[in-house]
This record gives sequence, C-alpha cells and structure tokens, in this order.
Amino acid sequence: MRVLVVEDEEAVAAQLCATLAQGGYAVDAAADGARADLLVRTDACDLVLLDLGLPSVDGLSLLRQWRTDGITVPVLVITARGSWSERVLGIDTGADDYLAKPFRMEEVLARVRALIRRAQGHAHPELRTGAVVLDTRRALATVAGRPVTLTSHEYRTLSYLMHHAGRVVSRSELTEHIYGHDADRDSNTVEVFVARLRRKLGSSAIETVRGLGYAVSPSGQGGPDA
Repeated sequence: MRVLVVEDEEAVAAQLCATLAQGGYAVDAAADGARADLLVRTDACDLVLLDLGLPSVDGLSLLRQWRTDGITVPVLVITARGSWSERVLGIDTGADDYLAKPFRMEEVLARVRALIRRAQGHAHPELRTGAVVLDTRRALATVAGRPVTLTSHEYRTLSYLMHHAGRVVSRSELTEHIYGHDADRDSNTVEVFVARLRRKLGSSAIETVRGLGYAVSPSGQGGPDA
C-alpha cells in the first residue's frame, strides 16, 4: 500500500516517512501544496497524510478541490490547528480523519491502517484468505498460524492483494502501489514477488488470471502445499 505524506516541516516529514516505511508502506513525500496536488493527480496512492499549513496552496484548499474534482483517496489531516471548529471544518471539507500535533507515531499508524481498511470495506485489522492471515497491526503474515518471513516488497504485494480480495489486480496496478514515486519500477518484478509468495504461502494462495493479473479469494484455499 502506498501513502503520500504532505508536510512542510522537514523533521516531522522525515519521521512520518520513516515510521510508515517501517510499517510496511511505500511512501512518497511533498513539502508544498503544488507538489502534493501533482502527485495525487498523476500517481496512485492509497492514503494522503495532509498538513493544513502548507506553502503555495494550503491543505484545506487542496482537499476542497480534490473532493470537488471527484478524487476520493482517503485523507488524514495532520495539523497544529487544534480547535474544535477547525476540526469540524476539516471533516466537512472532506477529510476522513483528523489528528492534531503533537501526536504519537503509533497513533498515526493505527489511523492509517484503519482508514485504508475502511476504504476497501474491511472492519477488522486481520485480513484472511483461507489459511493465510495478514495482521496489519504488526505487518505480519501467518499460514495456518505459522509466521512467515516476508521482504518489504513481498509484504506490500500481499497486503495490496489481500486488501483487494475478490477482484483481479493487474501487474501495472500492483507496480503503482508497491513502489514510491522515485523508485525504479519494473512490472516484471511483480511476477518474482508473487512467485516467492506462493512458495512461502502455498501455490493456491494467489491465483493468476491469464491476461489480466492476480487475485486472492476471501475464502481462498491458501496454505502449505501437500
């Protein structure tokens, strides 16, 4: 899953990006409103952390324009403006959640996980497909209760597929959501990640839909091969 951090305070932005990367997310960053607007409109992302006090274009104006233009990406507003009236204004403008500074990074991660889950219709922090369970709180995958060690890109691939269980995800879509904006992207490596995941989770854990992409079923039969 891919998150865009829009924050002009360099130290805060760096801490947010590092925390999200450690939590298993691909992370992009923008330090001003114009850059954020460009990235949201041109690159895929699963959630935006949006500071309100930005140079060039303020966060509320950005959010208002995105919603007017039909951009529905979940937005978690982060700001030093802590009054109840400003919080109401942020929510009414189109924010999905609101977090006032100073905040703990653990709370940021919890809210990010919850917003991404809700956007895909998941109420529980554990995603299940057959014997495979992905605990989004701990960034941990298990098969029949047995922990499985995954690389960061394997985890991102599995996480995206499980968040979108029940539909076919193309290789290009996976590529857009498991790499950051400045990363070297190669859709062929997605095949490598899927092959590794099948070895670790079971060959039936991820289905190839020929000519279209990959899919996992909410009631799938993923698990160790006989």
